[in-house]
Amino acid sequence: MEMLQNAEFWIGLIKIIWINIILSGDNAVVIALAARSLPAEQQKKAIMFGSGAAVVLRIGLTVVAAKLLELSYLQIIGGILLLWIGTQLLHGEEEDNGEDGEKAGLWVAIRTILIADLVMSLDNVIAVAAAAKGSMTLLVLGLAISIPLVIFGSKLMIKLMDRFPVIIILGAGLIGWVGGETIVSDVALKSFVEANSWLHLAGPALGAALVLAIGKLGNKSKPE
Repeated sequence: MEMLQNAEFWIGLIKIIWINIILSGDNAVVIALAARSLPAEQQKKAIMFGSGAAVVLRIGLTVVAAKLLELSYLQIIGGILLLWIGTQLLHGEEEDNGEDGEKAGLWVAIRTILIADLVMSLDNVIAVAAAAKGSMTLLVLGLAISIPLVIFGSKLMIKLMDRFPVIIILGAGLIGWVGGETIVSDVALKSFVEANSWLHLAGPALGAALVLAIGKLGNKSKPE
């Protein structure tokens, strides 16, 4: 009861909710892009499994995230993975027929969601952990709060993508932006990026442009 009456606890919780609202957006976009081509029932499963597994990943990352971000070249590898995921998502749907095709599509979507979330959650987890200030209760609450945010955001994004297809392009561009941003944030490039501050903007912009360009070329090469 003392904890619930503690103003610092509630301030920390509000901070964590706000951080989750801001930082869960890109995760919701990835889930929506990965699940949009699936049948309605498969979409629900991809969103639920993807979101649930992503939160489990975040719990594991909480322990090691700060140390991982100190490793050279890890964020470069992660950023390149995000660029690849962005181009794959922009390529659109491949035709899969039958139950086996649907199952394969579902697991491909879940795998894509997990890989992207693993890369993008490092900074998110550190931000939430910092706001929690060592409180395990706040940390668990923060991670729990992210589940409905991501699920609701993903469902909303899928509906918007169906109605406004341009959002698919914007979403893929966002993943490319985050990928470029992740690459230039790597410890190995720290001194170089600090000496060339324009890279803070150029790196993400180049990542977004690369994803959109490769995705567009991939779509053009598809047979009608």
